[in-house]
Amino acid sequence: MKRSISRSLKAWKTDPERKPLLLRGARQVGKTYVLKEFGAAEFAHCHYVNFEEDSRLERLFEVDLNPQRILNELQLYIESKIDFEKDVLVFDEIQRCPKALTSLKYFCEKIPHLAICSAGSLLGVSLNRDSFPVGKVTFLDLHPMSFEEFLIGLEKDQLVNLLREYSFSTPLLEIAHEKLWELWKQYLIVGGMPAAVETFRTNMTNLYEAYSKVRQIQKNLLDSYLSDIAKHSGKMNALQIERLWRNVPLQLSQTLDGSANKFQFKDAVPGHRGYERLSSPIAWLEKANLIIRNSIIERAEKPLMGYAQQNRFKLYFFDVGLLNAMTNISPNTILNYDFGNYKGYIVENFVAEELKSAGLKDLFCWEGRTAEIEFVVEANEKVFPVEVKSGNVTQSKSLNVFEERYHPERSFIFSARNTERSGTRIYIPVYLAGYLIKKLLSVEK
Repeated sequence: MKRSISRSLKAWKTDPERKPLLLRGARQVGKTYVLKEFGAAEFAHCHYVNFEEDSRLERLFEVDLNPQRILNELQLYIESKIDFEKDVLVFDEIQRCPKALTSLKYFCEKIPHLAICSAGSLLGVSLNRDSFPVGKVTFLDLHPMSFEEFLIGLEKDQLVNLLREYSFSTPLLEIAHEKLWELWKQYLIVGGMPAAVETFRTNMTNLYEAYSKVRQIQKNLLDSYLSDIAKHSGKMNALQIERLWRNVPLQLSQTLDGSANKFQFKDAVPGHRGYERLSSPIAWLEKANLIIRNSIIERAEKPLMGYAQQNRFKLYFFDVGLLNAMTNISPNTILNYDFGNYKGYIVENFVAEELKSAGLKDLFCWEGRTAEIEFVVEANEKVFPVEVKSGNVTQSKSLNVFEERYHPERSFIFSARNTERSGTRIYIPVYLAGYLIKKLLSVEK
């Protein structure tokens, strides 16, 4: 399946100051597939090695970290010559060999013309700081497939081209809006895990069968993540991390007003209260890319990060399809768009994913005394409020309060409505969240 990150990979390849590449992301989001496809399409030959599949590879890095010696022995191992000018070398699951990760520093310094790509799923939790070649690698992050990538996967090229050229100045054609709305509800069920999207695509002639198979894949993925937690976090920490991870969708589903609430530490893990006691499990899940943090700020001024507090935030699941699988919301309920208060936090979770996929590194939510804006975006030297509504009702007392206090150049409201402008407010269909943020960030650049 085509992934948007291919554009960034091509830019990395042609960069005259290219450094070794490190692709990060949760397990099963498609890192291996992306690098193999990129290597095969853009280089004369792609040499692929996986440190998880063969522990013998670690021996190549035990003597020293001299890149020339490592390459000489590696060529014997793979039984193939590596052309330093035309080929690419892929180190997969590099977190399993910390010395291989450290060696990227010396590859960068001594053989800079060799293209090296590496990938890892649990880099932040498996390795210490000493292992990282600080300043000697280029980082890229791969997220679950965005809504656009989902459309591409379903071969909806006409709709994708329409959205890429969309200027948000006039409403979409109503027939396009209706089609996209139905496809978006399907995305809420399937989510962005490549295995789930591919299964849905190949079984779409029978939607009941397609959704059943997708849900089974999602259950299997959830089990595999729980296994990773048990395997990589230690016996004492594993139970805390698992309970905390399960508690994220539980807290989201308990919202009363349709909007996700501040994460509550009390009872998240039995016997542990306060941020200090839970900061390590939360950090582990963040480093494993299994949750998304939305920091709560009380001042919406630049720089937003300056007003964030460590212990005040919302937490979302990293994939909306897996969120719905864990909370056992049936596909039919989502297709009918009739799931009460659940609707609000699911839509909010979707927007959080789209913002991350579009390129925002950190997310922020603004809270006043009696008001809340789900997302506040800093772009083009300005701060924009983003209100999220799950239906057609878009009245917002909170946005009135925010605008009166901060006078933003523009305000955005994501909802079920087609695009509409009213003064400085722009009403946008929620499925366009990622497109809007990309446009704002591109203006910034």
